[in-house]
Amino acid sequence: MTDEITETLNRFRAEASSQDLPPDEVEEWIRVALPAVYMAEDGDGAPAALIGGDPMLPETAADPSEPFVASVDLGVIPPEATGLPLPADGHLLLFASPDVGIERTGPGAVLYVPAGTPMARRSVEQLPPAPFPTRQLRTFWHQLSPQMSESFADDRWDDPEDEESELAEKLADAWSRVGGHRPPWTLQLGGNPVGPQNDPVHWARDSAREEGGDPDADDWTLLASWRCSEDIGKDSAVVHWVAPRGDLASLRFDRVRRYTDMA
Repeated sequence: MTDEITETLNRFRAEASSQDLPPDEVEEWIRVALPAVYMAEDGDGAPAALIGGDPMLPETAADPSEPFVASVDLGVIPPEATGLPLPADGHLLLFASPDVGIERTGPGAVLYVPAGTPMARRSVEQLPPAPFPTRQLRTFWHQLSPQMSESFADDRWDDPEDEESELAEKLADAWSRVGGHRPPWTLQLGGNPVGPQNDPVHWARDSAREEGGDPDADDWTLLASWRCSEDIGKDSAVVHWVAPRGDLASLRFDRVRRYTDMA
C-alpha cells in the first residue's frame, strides 16, 4: 500500500468520525475497496494502453469476433497495482461492441499475448463499427477503488433498508471529500466498477447462479472498464469485462462476460 493510499484512508477515517459514522461500517467500506489502475490520454510517460485502430495480433490468432477496443501493456503497469492475478508483462487485448446490448457473454472478449510473441497488424473490416478512433493512453493512476454506494449496501445488508442505503451514500460522500474519488479516465483495470445504471459484477454473479449454480459465482471480479467517447456516438456508455479471479490466474478468458451500461 502506497503512502498516498494510507494518507487517504487516514483522512477518510477522520472525516467519517467527524460525521459520527459507525466505525464498523467505515472499516467495511475500506475492506471492500480494491486497487485499480486508471488510464487516460496525454502525459509524457510510457504508453500504457492503445485504444482503437487495427489490432496487433499474433500471427496464428484467428480473426476476432468483436471489434478491437484496447491493448494494455502489462509491463508498464506497476506490480500489484490492479490487485488482479495477471502476468507482469505481455499485452492484454480487449474486444467488444457497444451496440451488442447491455448483456453479452462468450469467448473472444479478451486475449492475452505473452511478451515476445510475433505479432502483426490486422485489419478486420467486416466488424462495424471497427476500427474505433485511435487514442494512446500514457497517463495512469493507481489507487483504491470503492464500491458504488448501492453495491456496498446490497452486499452489506442484502436487502437494505432506507437508513442503510443512506449510510452507504454518506460513506461514499466522505470518501469523495477526502480525495478518494476516481480521476478522469478512459480505461480502468481492476478495482470496483462504476456504471450509469448497474453493477456488472453483481450481474455476473447473479447470472452465474441462475445458470446452474456456478461454484465460482462469488469469485467474479472486474477485469476492465472502458468509457466510450462521443466520437463513436456512445459517450454515455461504459463497457465492462468481468471474470472469475481463478480464471484470470490461469489465463482462462473463455468465460469473460461483457456488460455495456448506458446512462
